[in-house]
Amino acid sequence: MAKQAKITIHPSYQVGEISPRLFGTFLEPIGTMVNGTMYNPKHPTADEQGFRRDVIGALKAAGMRAVRLPGGNFVSAWNWKDSIGPRSERKVRLDPAWHQYITNEVGHDEYLQWAEKTGAEPLYTINLGSGGMQDAMDLVEYTNHAGGTWWSDLRRKNGHEAPYNVKTWYLGNEMDGPWQLGSWDKDPRGYGVRANEISKAIKWIDGRIETAVCASSSPFMDHYPQWEETVLQECYDSVDYLSMHHYHSAPPGDIRALLGGSVYYEDYINTEIALCDLIGAKCRSPKKIMLSFDEYGAMIRPNAPLHPGYGYYNMVRTHYRFDPAMGYILHDPDNMEERIRPGGDLLQMLSMVSIQLAFLRHADRVKIGCMTGGLEALCASDHDHVWKSASHYAFCLMMEYARGISMRTAVEAETFDLPGYAIDDTSQYREKEGVSFIDAASAWDRERKQLAVFVINRSEEEEYPLTLDIRGFEQYRFAGHQELVTDDLSARSTFEEPDRILPKANTEGIFEGGQLRTHVKPLSFNVILFQDAPIS
Repeated sequence: MAKQAKITIHPSYQVGEISPRLFGTFLEPIGTMVNGTMYNPKHPTADEQGFRRDVIGALKAAGMRAVRLPGGNFVSAWNWKDSIGPRSERKVRLDPAWHQYITNEVGHDEYLQWAEKTGAEPLYTINLGSGGMQDAMDLVEYTNHAGGTWWSDLRRKNGHEAPYNVKTWYLGNEMDGPWQLGSWDKDPRGYGVRANEISKAIKWIDGRIETAVCASSSPFMDHYPQWEETVLQECYDSVDYLSMHHYHSAPPGDIRALLGGSVYYEDYINTEIALCDLIGAKCRSPKKIMLSFDEYGAMIRPNAPLHPGYGYYNMVRTHYRFDPAMGYILHDPDNMEERIRPGGDLLQMLSMVSIQLAFLRHADRVKIGCMTGGLEALCASDHDHVWKSASHYAFCLMMEYARGISMRTAVEAETFDLPGYAIDDTSQYREKEGVSFIDAASAWDRERKQLAVFVINRSEEEEYPLTLDIRGFEQYRFAGHQELVTDDLSARSTFEEPDRILPKANTEGIFEGGQLRTHVKPLSFNVILFQDAPIS
C-alpha cells in the first residue's frame, strides 16, 4: 500500500480570481477542422449557413466559454477582406503555413457568427505577418464599430447589424518563429514597436478592447526569454496580455514524463510572470501584464535523431528548407479523413487536465487558456457523428467547478524524479526531482458556497489513501467525489461505444472533524466537492 497522501486547504490562503476564459479552446483551419467539422453544407444537420448543428449543439451544451480564432500560423498570410461579402465573390488563396487552399467559404463574419451560435466568446488573432496597421484598424472598425463609417456599414450590409464587440485581440501569432510569414525573430524591438503602435491605434478605435502581444513561441527557443523582454520594453504600456504557447512531448510508454509535463509549464509561467514584473518595474508602471496561454497541449511523440552542434533549437534550419515537389491540398468534407489518435482516451485526458491544474494554481496571472484540440475534447466528431470522449467529461467538470477563487493547495505525497530527455532537436527537457504523484488544485466558489478540489494520481500502480483537510472551512461538509478512471489504457469512446469511460461516484469517503479520508485510484482524475451546510 502506498504511503498516506494529504491535501490541506484553508480559506485564508487564496491565489486569485479564476477567469471563465481559463477554460477556452483554439480553432484553426488545419485539415478539415473548419471545412468538414465546423462547416459542411451537405451534412444532414447543416443550418442555413452550412454549419453543422450537431457540433454547435454539442459545444453549446458543454458550455464552451471562449474560442481563439481564426487560427495560428494560418493567420499570418490571411487577408480577412478576401473573406467577407457574398461567398460567390470571395477569393481563393494559398495558405503557405499549412500548404492548403483557403476557399474563404468560412470567412471573418462566419467565424464570429459561429462563435455566437455556440455561446462562446471569440478571441481574435490579427494578421501581423503580411498584414499591416491599416488592415488591423479596418478590421476592428468593421467588427466593433456600431455604424456610420464605410467599414462598419459594410458589416451591416453583409448581414450583421449589431457590432460583434470582440474584446480580446492578439497582435499576430508566434511572431518570433522563423516558420511564421513576416517573422520578427531577428528583430524583437521592431515587433515591440509595431505591436505598440497597432495596439494604440485599435484601442483609439475601440477603447474597451484589450490586446495580447506574442512571447517566445516556446521556452525551447534560443532567444527565450530575452526576445519577449525586448518586445515588452517597447509596448508594456499599451498591451494587456502576454500570449504564450507550449506543447509538451513525452516518448512512447513514459507515462510519468507525459503527466509530469505540467511542471515544465509552471517553469514557463513563473519565468514570464517574473519577466513581466521586471519590465513593469523598469517602466515605473503600476500595471500588471496578465498571461494568455492561448495554445497548449501534451502528446506522445517518438524520439527522433539528434544533431549535436546544430544549435539547441533547430527549427530555424528546418524552415529554411524548400521542397520543389511540395503541393497544395484542398480540404473539404468529401475528403475528410477520420482522425485516429494513438492510444486510448485516458492518458490524453489526464495530460490535458494536469496542465489546466497548473493554470489554476496561477489563476492570479493566467487569465486565458485555449487548449489546442479543445474542440475535439468537448465534441469528438467524424464526418457524420459527434460523441463524448473522456476529455469531454473532464473539461466539463473543470468548467463547472473551477469557479470563484483559486486556493493554495498544499500537497504532501510520495514523489518521483524525471530524468532529462530529448524528443528531438526542438524539445529537450531538463531533469526534475521531487515531482509529486498527487497533482492537485482547488477552487472556492463563495457565491455557490462550494469548495472543489481537483486531484490527479500520476502513479500507474499505487492507489493512494488520501486525507483532505479543510478544517478552516468550519461549516463545510463533504458533498461528493467523482472519478474518471479505467483499467484499460487503450479504451476509447466512439459513436458506436460512447460510454467506455464515464465519471463515476466514489462512495468510500469518510468525513469527520473537517477531514475527508478517501482513496484515489492509479491514473485517475478526481473532483471532490464540499458544500457550506451549517448545522441547525
